[in-house]
Amino acid sequence: MAETDKSKFPSVEAVESELKRIKYQKRYRSVLTSTISVLVVVAAVAALISLLWMPILQIYGSSMTPTIAEGEVVVSIKGSSFETGDVIAFYYGNKILVKRCIAGPGDWVDIADDGTVYVNGVRLEEPYISEKAYGDVNIEFPYQVPDERYFVLGDHRETSIDSRNTAVGNVAVDQVVGKVLFRIWPLNRLGFIN
Repeated sequence: MAETDKSKFPSVEAVESELKRIKYQKRYRSVLTSTISVLVVVAAVAALISLLWMPILQIYGSSMTPTIAEGEVVVSIKGSSFETGDVIAFYYGNKILVKRCIAGPGDWVDIADDGTVYVNGVRLEEPYISEKAYGDVNIEFPYQVPDERYFVLGDHRETSIDSRNTAVGNVAVDQVVGKVLFRIWPLNRLGFIN
């Protein structure tokens, strides 16, 4: 019988090392697959929450200054009941606008020549505006808000196009994206929106 050449076979240490490497690769693939799966699920849940319950919006334009400035990012909460003073986001054509809810269904709105707003005959206290303005108006006051609609105004009254003009008009309940509650960007202005 011929003797076997031991140099053709790997050593025990080499076999053990190769087995460790194969086990490590399997564990690595398993951990990587699990991590990717968890990240996909978290991203899907975050997207669903964002779309269905808490839309995140970036502000374009200056109609809500000084409350919300252009470029800021805000979070809104879905809902269908709003009060005077709430900041709401709503669909207008293929855009989303952000304005302040001034009056609800059935309320009477009147705006004096100096820009003072009255709702149901009561002067509205508006600490969120920096200056009053009559603005771009093509409706007659006093004005009654139709059923299932909201009368909205921008905080920068001089430049805002809002419910004072039929171009935007009143906001229907089904147009509303949600109530804008929180600013998340820029970080130095992080906080609740009043």
